[in-house]
Amino acid sequence: EISACLVGSEMCIRDRCKSMETRVYTEENDIPVAAASLRLGGLVAVPTETVYGLCANGLDAGAVAHLYEVKGRPEVKPLSLMVAGPAEIEKYAEHIPPAAFILAARFWPGPLTIVLRAQACVPEIVRAGGETVGLRCPDHPATLALIEAAQLPLAAPSANPSGAPSPKTADDVLAYFDGQIAAVIDGGPCGMGRESTLVDLSRTPYRILRSAAVPDDAVWDALVQKMHIVGITGGTGCGKTTALMELERQGALVIDCDAVYHELLASNTAMLAEINARFPGTIEDGVLQRKKLGAVVFADAAALDDLNAITHRYVRAEVQSRLRAWARQGGTVAAIDAIALIESGLAELCTVTLGVTAPRAVRIERLIAREGVTRDYAEARIDAQKPNEWFTKHCSYVLDNGGTLADFQRRCHQLIQEVLS
Repeated sequence: EISACLVGSEMCIRDRCKSMETRVYTEENDIPVAAASLRLGGLVAVPTETVYGLCANGLDAGAVAHLYEVKGRPEVKPLSLMVAGPAEIEKYAEHIPPAAFILAARFWPGPLTIVLRAQACVPEIVRAGGETVGLRCPDHPATLALIEAAQLPLAAPSANPSGAPSPKTADDVLAYFDGQIAAVIDGGPCGMGRESTLVDLSRTPYRILRSAAVPDDAVWDALVQKMHIVGITGGTGCGKTTALMELERQGALVIDCDAVYHELLASNTAMLAEINARFPGTIEDGVLQRKKLGAVVFADAAALDDLNAITHRYVRAEVQSRLRAWARQGGTVAAIDAIALIESGLAELCTVTLGVTAPRAVRIERLIAREGVTRDYAEARIDAQKPNEWFTKHCSYVLDNGGTLADFQRRCHQLIQEVLS
């Protein structure tokens, strides 16, 4: 039961009493008492995995106003709500993108605050008059137990006066607020000492509003890892373009790795420097001398492997960067088009890999018609590439393009529908 003394203290809070006994709770059986304080409008400081937070009932506008007052926080700055887990998102947010559940599943409990469009139940003072609310699930057992016991979302900025260093211990909190708040739950020192990363998913492009405990790239990579990414590969004249066009119709971002490589040759000075260091004299005035480089690598398999090790690394980094940018736009489907999809390691980014094959004779005729090359050249170029059996062995799916265009388009549509479902 809550003692009469505690109830009296909480009533003083409601009356904006300026001096009270700030209790320090250290035991598990103190959690229900702290939860009762919150339900009565009191302020309770709690430990998290980042810093101590100062909590109020996030659905009580009066308690939140007092939190602003005690902290000295301008009311134009919104507050986030601490919740018990991903299942709470729909209680306090609306128009929720899939990205919110992906990030919550990956980082909660943990130091990531997700900003979403707020439900009407979230008081205007929490939102600072805006339309959004930040939601966070702290990774500390005592605070999670408090949220569960209170059955409330907790408005919870860091437990320091605005502008002062964030507190890492209960003693730090008491140094700031002893006599001004109802209680502190002493959960020991906070491990990170940094605030949560703040990501805004309320509109696209998504944005990092505060870079902190979770690295920015880790946020975007978590979304990339849940994308449908189809790797497309195959030799010259197989008809990969038809499969890529079908993916574009399904809303996919298509990344052409050959085009990426040529863009890097024109712009990435670090890659050019590495090439020139391994193959001196092949870069002149910042421009790759293709014939010089070709004379070296096409006559020496080891040299070609060294070149590929350099270029594949830079191409992969650029592909990863473009996938992150696509994630920020809310994209969920992508395709990577690369002849060296498997050898370069790009296949590791893919959900599935699709090899497109066609009979040798068909490929030769297509190459002659498309590029106007001689038959001897077309035969030599195709024979230097991987055989159809290689793609059958290394890809998740194989589509043979030896029939009519209409038939191949139909089979592309069916297979891509299957792999994206």
